[in-house]
Amino acid sequence: MIAGRGFAAAAAILLAVAGAAIPAAAQTWPTRPVTMVVPFPPGGGTDVLGRIVGRRLSEILGQQVIIENVGGAGGMIGSNRVARAAPDGYEFVLGSRADAINQTLYKHPLYNLKEDLAPVILVADQPMAMIARHDLPVDGLQNFIAYVRKNQATMRTGSAGIGSTGYVDCALFNQAIGVKVQDIPYRGGGPALQDLYAGQFDYFMTLSPTAVPPIQNGQVKGLAVFRRDRLPSLPSLPTSIEQGMDFEASTWFAFFFPKGTPAAIVNKLHDATVAAMETPALQEQLVTTGTFVVPPQHRATAYLQSIIGPEIEKNGAPLRAAGMSIE
Repeated sequence: MIAGRGFAAAAAILLAVAGAAIPAAAQTWPTRPVTMVVPFPPGGGTDVLGRIVGRRLSEILGQQVIIENVGGAGGMIGSNRVARAAPDGYEFVLGSRADAINQTLYKHPLYNLKEDLAPVILVADQPMAMIARHDLPVDGLQNFIAYVRKNQATMRTGSAGIGSTGYVDCALFNQAIGVKVQDIPYRGGGPALQDLYAGQFDYFMTLSPTAVPPIQNGQVKGLAVFRRDRLPSLPSLPTSIEQGMDFEASTWFAFFFPKGTPAAIVNKLHDATVAAMETPALQEQLVTTGTFVVPPQHRATAYLQSIIGPEIEKNGAPLRAAGMSIE
């Protein structure tokens, strides 16, 4: 009986020590490099954003933020990896609207966005743009729509992967103009863009940072940006609204930790991200890519938490209406 009491007392002490260690570790975080999982391959809009913000975060946190690209399943593979990671603050994901889409698009998503990931902060927004191979014989969105309607049987689109925001938005766009066009899914916007250069497919709805450089360089044909205002980095590219089509599409991005990450660590990454977003040089970099930093009133962790459920429903509704579903 005495031995039993002794064991119980020792166990209680160990539990108390462990409990005290967690807040202590949180207070000193980070003491080593931190990994930001970007759930798409290099070269696309998500990767561009992650690398720009990651460099500044490294300076603010005093530890390197390592970018690790983990692509696949419209971003689901990378996000699921973080959802299953240890909640110690050393791995977080640059999540996005794709995570909300995947909750409906896939019949059996690998993780529950509302339950398995801890929101940190909404970071930025990137509008979608429509680009086409440089020799497609069209000029402007309405001319393009007429051409696709006439030639849909022989045309092909590309996407950053099944479940990516571009894949979904292009499918909804095609549905809106009444066409069915075969899609070629890639493992990210970067690889898709390379094949568009080579004329392997005809058009591509993609994130603005993927579209801006090749439009500026004349490697692709810019057709429209799907927002109400033109991009500062592409002032000559008309919006869809200007061209007579009431169709808007954009993608939000946010940081998430694994569920159970100590609040002190969540708060530290949140505050460091706010500091990064307030850096004028970083803001200028993002603007040149067609990325928009979220306004201060949308940066609270509680705000990101509050929009997850509505975002899943908002993005799920058109998917269900269109009958889009993946096993």
